[in-house]
Order: sequence, then C-alpha cells, then structure tokens
Amino acid sequence: MIIGPKEVEYVGKLAQLAITEDEKQLFIGQLNSILEFVEQLNRLDTSNVEPTAHVVLAADQSAALRPDEPIMTFTQEQSLANGPETGAGHFKVPKVISDR
Repeated sequence: MIIGPKEVEYVGKLAQLAITEDEKQLFIGQLNSILEFVEQLNRLDTSNVEPTAHVVLAADQSAALRPDEPIMTFTQEQSLANGPETGAGHFKVPKVISDR
C-alpha cells in the first residue's frame, strides 16, 4: 500500500488537523517509510519462532510477573476530591467534541 495525499488529508480531517502542503509531503514520506519497514518485517521467515507473551524475560522468569491480588487503593470520594468539578460519581470536564 502506498500512502498518498488523499490518505494524509483523510487522516488529517479525522483528527481535525490543518495540514499544510509541506507537512503533507513530509507525512507522505514518513508514512511510506514506516510501511516499507513493516513490509520488510512481513517478509521474515518466522515459522520456527515460538509465540511469546513477553519479548524479553529476566533471568528469573517469574521476576516480571506477580500474583494478581486485589488491594485497596483510593475510594471514589478520595479520587474525586482531586478534581475541580465533580457530580454523580464522576469528574465533570469541558466538552471537547465539536458539533460539526
């Protein structure tokens, strides 16, 4: 797949970004570079590679994992006390999505 101006404009529109022509050309080059690298990875023979949950494990393989035990952290009231405005058990924040 090759990324062109249409794809960059489409993503920019979805993200509500104003992209200049210079930026568009820069992004086209960068995105195509990423896709070329991914294609190189897709060509690698991984048939003899075992699937793993962790890419790198410590010498002691249990060191990276701990038992999943529930612990008491903050109460809802303690957490909400950090917010400037709260209501009905949640933080109130300004609307960030436009009505377009």
